[in-house]
Amino acid sequence: MEILDYFTDAFKQYATVTGRTGRKPYWMFVLIYMIIYIVLLMLDGLIGATILSGIFSVATLVPSIAIATRRLHDTGRTGWWQLLIFLPLLGVIGLIYLLCQASQDDNEYGAKPEPVA
Repeated sequence: MEILDYFTDAFKQYATVTGRTGRKPYWMFVLIYMIIYIVLLMLDGLIGATILSGIFSVATLVPSIAIATRRLHDTGRTGWWQLLIFLPLLGVIGLIYLLCQASQDDNEYGAKPEPVA
């Protein structure tokens, strides 16, 4: 699987919050998202506006929420745990901890995702 496939796969499941997503696909999505966002921030700095990074953030908001929900499902938790992000500092750390946990075996959200090579 090519590296950009992880990013495009998230958009293919744009608003799908059912099912599960493994660790590698989720964190590859986050990595590619951050690289693109940083490049857009640099371009915004050159043109003196935040239009490019703002458009990108809005365009990726729903896929980001959906893939994080599927990742939390993979750890056996509901997607509502993403609301931890609104707690100052500790919420962000707690959410990252939950997203980093290992996949559970089959659970109420579906079968364990197959490992991605």
